[in-house]
Amino acid sequence: MKTVTFNLILLVLATSGWAQDLFNPPHRLWKPQKDEVYLQEVSRKVFTSSAVTSVAAFEGECFALVENEIFSLNGEKLQKANDAPGQTKILKEAGGKLWALAADGLFMYDGLKWEKTDDRKIVDICMHQGAVHAATEDEIFRFEKGRFISLEPEDGYRTSNVTMVMEDGTQVHVDPVKLGPVEKIASYSGTLYLLRPGELICFDGQVVNSDFIDWGSIPSKNTRDMLSFGSRLFLATDRGLAVLRGASLYEIKGDDGLPVENTTCLEQGFAQDVWIGTERGAVRMLDDEWHYFGADLWLPGNQVNDIATNGKTVFIATEKGLGIVDYEPYTLRKKADYYERHLEEWGHKRLGFIHTVYKKDGEWVREISDNDGGHTSPYLAAMCFKYAVTGDQKAREEAVESFKAMLWLEKIVPIEGFFARAIWSATGDKDERSRHGSGGLPAKWYATSDGKWFWKGDTSSDEVIAMFYSVSIFHDLVAEGKEKEEARELLKRVANYIIDCGWVLTDMDGETTRWGRWNPEYLLRPYGYVDRGINGLEALTFMETAYALTGDEKFRKGNQQLIDWDYHINTIRQKNVFPPSSIATWDDNHAFRSYYTLLRYADDPALRSVYLRSLERTWEVKRMEQIPWFNYVYGAITGNDCEAGKMVKHLREWVLDCTEYNYRNSHRDDLFVEPGYKSYEGGRKRISPREMSVTRASRSAIALDGGRNGNRVMEPTGFLRDYWKGRYHGFIEAPETNDPALISVEKNRGKQFGAAPFSGPVRPEVY
Repeated sequence: MKTVTFNLILLVLATSGWAQDLFNPPHRLWKPQKDEVYLQEVSRKVFTSSAVTSVAAFEGECFALVENEIFSLNGEKLQKANDAPGQTKILKEAGGKLWALAADGLFMYDGLKWEKTDDRKIVDICMHQGAVHAATEDEIFRFEKGRFISLEPEDGYRTSNVTMVMEDGTQVHVDPVKLGPVEKIASYSGTLYLLRPGELICFDGQVVNSDFIDWGSIPSKNTRDMLSFGSRLFLATDRGLAVLRGASLYEIKGDDGLPVENTTCLEQGFAQDVWIGTERGAVRMLDDEWHYFGADLWLPGNQVNDIATNGKTVFIATEKGLGIVDYEPYTLRKKADYYERHLEEWGHKRLGFIHTVYKKDGEWVREISDNDGGHTSPYLAAMCFKYAVTGDQKAREEAVESFKAMLWLEKIVPIEGFFARAIWSATGDKDERSRHGSGGLPAKWYATSDGKWFWKGDTSSDEVIAMFYSVSIFHDLVAEGKEKEEARELLKRVANYIIDCGWVLTDMDGETTRWGRWNPEYLLRPYGYVDRGINGLEALTFMETAYALTGDEKFRKGNQQLIDWDYHINTIRQKNVFPPSSIATWDDNHAFRSYYTLLRYADDPALRSVYLRSLERTWEVKRMEQIPWFNYVYGAITGNDCEAGKMVKHLREWVLDCTEYNYRNSHRDDLFVEPGYKSYEGGRKRISPREMSVTRASRSAIALDGGRNGNRVMEPTGFLRDYWKGRYHGFIEAPETNDPALISVEKNRGKQFGAAPFSGPVRPEVY
């Protein structure tokens, strides 16, 4: 076992951006990923009292239809368009003009004025062979010299029905061949195609052809829209998409990846993509992936009525307003900078701690959580990794500040080695002290002797492993002089107290805390048997870490005692996968904090082989979720392939808005596990970060639904931890660009969106 501490050469780290100090696996089978410029989605919403039924983009402006009236988008508001026609049913852009399909005719807008061009009731409009074409329910017209000319042949339409064709090629019709009822028209492969209710028609100017599809059929008679795009003609139905290629018609449904089969409208995107409106949100279809944009998180409402694009901006008309998705150039480095600014502007920081912000009586306040240290831990780790990579003194200052907060949790308690879950000030905090503690028991709050602070007891294993994880990283990567001594002594005191209490945490009242239990009477008996793996893993981590940092024989003997109880063997199956009641996502967080810490210090080959078996089993269970936190820990320790490319993709998919809007995915038609993965925990699908609100570091990618009605704003520290961990271990390379606009965001804008700055007493000096 190691008896030496880690003294890192920060200059090397800062210049190389690649660290081999904390782990040095014999091989690295993963490939470093470039932090290339990508397009980041940015959400905006414009709510309306009535449905937006149609939308169009024209000359850089967005026009929307509300209660048959035309509005234009001005900033974040819809304003009534001047002199626009009323009773409009559809808005369309075609031929460099904006067209309003109204109840009393067709109107054209050239950017200056509206002009009526036809008195007929037009149902659709498109470009075909370089000219605007319009359709009524039973006729098609071409726009020529300012007016619409009918395409109906003088001798009427012909049919593709061979029974009506005579020997000389003429056709005999008892009743005239009808073109309609036409719902939509589109130009595909040089020919006009008409969508009739549940039926696709090919029209060459003479023949109304219903016999041109050799293979396949439309999945439903309930057809909604049609889009011609390159080699394909798409049809939207309530049972998926139909796609015409040549003479073959095939379906795209949930099993193929379509998130919602009940589709309503179609629009061409800006990057060889197709946008699909549905009854439950919008979908972006690319060549090899699907992006789902649901209500609340991205859109004002569920029902998508129409979609329009303008450059890299997408306008989505819903029953509750207009959803806008802008695509802006970003790198992951810029995204990290954005999230750091978010922490400042939303007031997540307080006295070195990181807090969630929530709405209380209409005001944003910081939550005094049940785990102030645990929620600060990812940020402390992130700033440590950032400093090790960049040498940025601001990152070092942030790390020191958060470390002091972690140290304060222990210093505020009269008992050496015991520490608080949370700290509260009656004069500075607007959140109330929570009344509940662990497992629904009453909370235990204690006042300091000067009366300025209250601290919460009943400390759990969660807080302890979070402290060992982050403080040990601080010790190894950032701490200097007195800081290193304080970090080492803090972990020593906590580990010592756990041993002295008989492998439990004893509270101020002399009682064992609800979840601070690592003793065999708990873990090796039915009462706590479900926790024997994870809690045993934690206890081993405490002992190995304390011994490595201090060299104190007490911790070596403590570690041996745990081995004698077979705690190391129990770690192999520490990840519970059954029954469902024993599966806890936060335990996964604790496990990977333990692995990352334990396997830095444990050097006994026999023990390491056991811990690596545990890690291999646990990561295989978590692998289907494709979360960088798990994969980077696994890859850093083992050097094995850890799907580094998918981790960069995951980080790019995080939403910028950290408000916890509601999200719903359980209704989707594409709930299946991706090929190459297996679900061991019952998860039906890995949900992309794009399709859920920002959640805390122990997020579950298989949780289909969630959110807090937009009344809570989450700290994005999980991203910061994973990005900078990725940079530190070399999974992610530094951006190749030096353009400030692509690697950073404007700071110190003087904006305050969330909780006001803390105005209570200052934190006492901790050393």
